[in-house]
Amino acid sequence: MIKSKKRIAGFSALALGIILSTTGLSAVTQASAAPVKIKVWAWYPNMKEVVEIFNATHSDVQVEWTNAGAGGDEYTKLKTCIKAKKGCPDVAMIEFQTLPTFAILDPFVDMGKYGATNKDGRYAAWAWAQSTSGTKVNAIPVDGGPMAMLYRKDLFTKNNIKVPTTWAEYKDAAAAIKKVNPDQFIATYGNDSGWATGLMWQNGCTPYKYNMTKSKANVGIKINQAKCKSVINYWGDMVTNKLVDDKSFWATDTGKGYDTGKYWTWVAAGWTPGYLAGQLKDTIGDWAVAPTPQWKAGGDVHGNWGGSSFTVMKQTKQPALATKVAMELYPTQNKITKGSAWDIGLNSAFLYPLVTKVESNPEFAGYTYKIFGDAKVNPIYINASNKLGAFEWTPFQDFVYATMTDETTLAISGKTQWSAVLDTVQAKVVAYAKKQGFKVTE
Repeated sequence: MIKSKKRIAGFSALALGIILSTTGLSAVTQASAAPVKIKVWAWYPNMKEVVEIFNATHSDVQVEWTNAGAGGDEYTKLKTCIKAKKGCPDVAMIEFQTLPTFAILDPFVDMGKYGATNKDGRYAAWAWAQSTSGTKVNAIPVDGGPMAMLYRKDLFTKNNIKVPTTWAEYKDAAAAIKKVNPDQFIATYGNDSGWATGLMWQNGCTPYKYNMTKSKANVGIKINQAKCKSVINYWGDMVTNKLVDDKSFWATDTGKGYDTGKYWTWVAAGWTPGYLAGQLKDTIGDWAVAPTPQWKAGGDVHGNWGGSSFTVMKQTKQPALATKVAMELYPTQNKITKGSAWDIGLNSAFLYPLVTKVESNPEFAGYTYKIFGDAKVNPIYINASNKLGAFEWTPFQDFVYATMTDETTLAISGKTQWSAVLDTVQAKVVAYAKKQGFKVTE
């Protein structure tokens, strides 16, 4: 490139004018054009390295990344810039359960117009369904949260307690653990509404019905249906009888408890091993993974907790290149090469891939992790993800989750009955939806 510029500098003005007049934009001029900058908001772990890889491999577009906060912190800023009609990024990371909350504001580019499609089965079907509204592509799926049971294999083996395969066995194991040590628990009820929803999903509970392509104003809400109640009541009984603890998953003492033996299991998402690994000092290698306990012996039914996507905002001036960024930051690839975005995403950030060629790659299935004693645990998560069915969300999921957390907090403190939790949530959510102008079907 340097040599060619020197040669051009030696041309006469006349010669240069002839070149430009006969070729329009010359190859030299194109090559020297500055790449388009696309602003991205995302909070994925190790995002800085992923952006560096993208920028090093793309000459037409470069990513300017900002961590605008995780979850609600970013969403508050997005709502502000959407309302102001200025200040939004080109690309924004949004969790699946929150997509309808934003989609109803109509801030997203239809990425289907710029090459986003799932006709080739590029993305997990359940995630793609949540990323689209009819034929409109609102988001590109990146990572999911198929659930499985993390457990202390050394403690179960040492104390001759069967690793549970059903929820009935799980409760029996909880009682056995209290006999081993009354200060230890099989788990904590983390009072996380997304986690509880994942377990209700596993039990076949479908509490919400919402289809924007049919009607933005109509929403179905049945949070207190029997299949949802049975899950909450199960955990409520465990909390009441002190078979499980009642501390938040994210409390500092809870993180320490996984390392000290206070907690023997955590039924959690495919992205949680990364968090757990960061809490451990003395028990790395002592953990294992088993499928989520089943409600019926021999079952193979699973839930999902969390997961997220990339959206392109209508405020962008470069929808095609923004779509390219959304699709290629974590790209479709047949081989998980060392130092690639997905190598970092899987091994450093512990993302669960929703790009099917990555998920089905033998390298992914064969990965080993120190936290699990170099065991190959990904096939358990792969099976869970492949068995996930359809699930819908409301356009006010933040309110639903906050209400669920408030009511379970009251139940934990004994101020209300666990059996009444979802009835109260149902009533409050329905009232809120109607106040917002929605027509509710219960």
